[in-house]
Amino acid sequence: MNRCIFIFLLLLATYAQAQRKLNVIAYYSAGPEQVDQLPAEKLSHIIFSFCHLKGNKLTVDSRRDSTTIQKLVALKKRNPSLKVILSLGGWGGCAPCSDVFSTDKGRKEFAQSVLQLNQYFKSDGVDLDWEYPAIEGYPEHRYMPEDKKNFTALVHDLRKTLGTKYQVSFAAGGFQKYLEESIEWKEVMKEVDRVNLMTYDLVNGYATITGHHTGLYSTPQLHESTDNAVQYLIKIGVPANKLVIGGAFYGRMWEGVASVNNGLYQSGKFKAGIDFKNFEQELPAEKGFVRYWDDVAKAPYMYNAQQQLFVTYDDKQSMALKTAYAIDHKLDGIMFWELSLDTSKDGLLDAIINTIQLKNKIK
Repeated sequence: MNRCIFIFLLLLATYAQAQRKLNVIAYYSAGPEQVDQLPAEKLSHIIFSFCHLKGNKLTVDSRRDSTTIQKLVALKKRNPSLKVILSLGGWGGCAPCSDVFSTDKGRKEFAQSVLQLNQYFKSDGVDLDWEYPAIEGYPEHRYMPEDKKNFTALVHDLRKTLGTKYQVSFAAGGFQKYLEESIEWKEVMKEVDRVNLMTYDLVNGYATITGHHTGLYSTPQLHESTDNAVQYLIKIGVPANKLVIGGAFYGRMWEGVASVNNGLYQSGKFKAGIDFKNFEQELPAEKGFVRYWDDVAKAPYMYNAQQQLFVTYDDKQSMALKTAYAIDHKLDGIMFWELSLDTSKDGLLDAIINTIQLKNKIK
């Protein structure tokens, strides 16, 4: 009898794992005006971006931001399983983090403030977007080697204070230096629900050589990629089911790029970011923008020979492949920056959802 029960429970657990839904996680940084139109039913999580530190406490910056959070939480009426997470920091938004999180007092006061804010808004947890612990991030933001162990202590205090009712996650750089030097992975991953890998901006605005900023696979010319980050972390013992890969709902443009190799892996100067919803208007074929596909990186890019402009981005094809990758490798989910940059219909989020539905049918 006991053996039968054990086998039944094992089969039940296996079935539950097979049926586990892929988390679809949206960062959101726009205001309250758009919230009612957001596709809440298609998402597992919305991460409000961003809250910041005031003293040692997590703080909502303005009444407008408070209204946005309240309206995001109200989306649960349409999708009761939706989780709304409050994010700390962002690029340029974590200047005091190294100092505050270097002390036991700072970490504990922060953890308590996270609990209080989530209780007040009836939200569901915190996402730490500190760019970056222990290595250089935003210009002139302090960083020190001790950040690495202090980050571990921080997530420990958060879990102890928040318990299991609230989720704890963090946004991680998808590039090799961060993966190797910023985080004590074995200790940190015991405490958090997931890590959101920023597998975009892998060729950033400081780069003088073009490349895929959010490629799925590495190429001989560019080591950084989504797969590189995932395989590195799995190799060092991070559970696959706590990994979330990132997609970019925007492109990055370089200027002064020679026509060799259609602009790919050529010298140039970063010019601008372009929202996905504006691609048709800003990057039309009629003005000389030609789309190419790198079948090694599984990534699209555009080049305008007349204007010597190069653009790297995610599109529906690459986003579908990333989603399939997350499913096939049994990852926790896929996330993206940022929800308000998508088109209102037939956009990148729909490419994610359509891929999930197709994979479920195949199963």
